[in-house]
Amino acid sequence: MRSVTYSMGVSLDGYIVGPDGGFDWSAPDPDVFRFWIDEIRQVDVHLLGRRLYETMLYWETADQDASLDDAGREWAALWNPLPKVVFSTTLTSVEGNARLATGSVAEEIERLRAEPGEGEIAIGGATLAAEAAAAGLIDEYRIMVHPVLVGGGVPYFPGGERRVDLELVDTRTFGSGVVHLRYRVTHRPTA
Repeated sequence: MRSVTYSMGVSLDGYIVGPDGGFDWSAPDPDVFRFWIDEIRQVDVHLLGRRLYETMLYWETADQDASLDDAGREWAALWNPLPKVVFSTTLTSVEGNARLATGSVAEEIERLRAEPGEGEIAIGGATLAAEAAAAGLIDEYRIMVHPVLVGGGVPYFPGGERRVDLELVDTRTFGSGVVHLRYRVTHRPTA
C-alpha cells in the first residue's frame, strides 16, 4: 500500500508561513533544493490545498524563464507531469496535470491507495494535512526546519491533535543550518 507523507518547510517555532503570510525565510539554498528534487522523485501523486496549489502555479511556466537555473529546470521537469489533486471550495478549474478533488481527503487517499503504484502520496498544506492527520492517514512526517523564529502564522501541526507516536527514521543537517527530520508513524490513536 502506498504511504502518505506530509512534507513542508517550517520555522523553528513551528510555522509554515509567518503572521504576515510570508514564507521567504524558507527559500531553499542549492543543497536543500537538490534534496527537494530528490524527494519529489519518490512521489506518484501530490495532494494540495488551494493556497499551496496557487503558490506552485509558478512552475507551470517556469521553464520559459530564461533566468531559471539547471536545478529549477529539473524541478519543473519533475513537478509539471506529476499528477496533482487540488482540494478547494472556491476554485472551479485547475491547470496542468492537476484535477480538483471530487471527495474528501480520506476518500481521495483511499481511492489513490487502491490504484497500482509504489510511489508516495504526498500532502502539501497545513489545513489539508490536518484533515488527513485527524483521520489517521499520514504515514510519515517530513519536516524541513529553518533556523528562524517567525512568532506566529500557520502552524505545521494543528492544535488539538491526538497523541500519535513517531519513530525517527532519518535526519540531515545542511550547511545553511536547515535540518530535515523524517518521522514514521508507529501508533495511531483509536477513535
